[in-house]
Amino acid sequence: MKMGRWMRSAPMILTLGLLGGVTACNAPRETASPAAEPAQPPSTFAARQAERSTRPRIVALGDSLTAGLGLIADEAYPALLQRRLDEKGYSFEVVNAGVSGDTTAGGLRRLDWSLEGDVRILIVALGGNDGLRGLPVAEMKRNLSEIIRTAQSRHIAVLLMGIEAPPNFGDSYTGAFRMAFRDVARESKVPFVPFLLAGVAGISDLNQGDGIHPTAQGARIVADTIWSALEPMLGVARPS
Repeated sequence: MKMGRWMRSAPMILTLGLLGGVTACNAPRETASPAAEPAQPPSTFAARQAERSTRPRIVALGDSLTAGLGLIADEAYPALLQRRLDEKGYSFEVVNAGVSGDTTAGGLRRLDWSLEGDVRILIVALGGNDGLRGLPVAEMKRNLSEIIRTAQSRHIAVLLMGIEAPPNFGDSYTGAFRMAFRDVARESKVPFVPFLLAGVAGISDLNQGDGIHPTAQGARIVADTIWSALEPMLGVARPS
């Protein structure tokens, strides 16, 4: 989505986005439930779950945009990425580590247990709530850098997703906020997507009533955006 359209829609997005941010920030801190499985015999279901648990993992560390607030579990983008991986024959388990209302500081605090298991790739999709609260950009940047540094120290590849701050904090804040993601990606040498909600933000048909959380259709666009950067990272992980 072109930023001009985002800015022309700013008054509506600001009002609805802040309402969405308040809802997210006050929501119970819980992760989305696992993606729904199709009906199948218990033995088949157990075997499939056991097989998934042995796969190398891709962890999506994020807030309510990752958790899938307002969607059923298999509509959230981590579940859509899992479906794409399975269809293309990649042997990965996608873990939805999205927590509604989380900031970059919250993501950093829970990073250790989010990275449990054989994690190969970490998708970092945090910062939206930092922006909605007007938290210091320098603090957000430090948190993102530390998340990435910790993952890299464990030989985990990282994909950083950028997000935009609402325009009510002024051009100085929003510009610094946007640049922080670019600086972190450059300094940490990680793949980077500038805007998680590209093609979704500011489009009413692709967002829920709060104006900030994507609908199921919007989540599919988010998944496509992430996939375009994620697939080249999968490398030789395709099963032989």
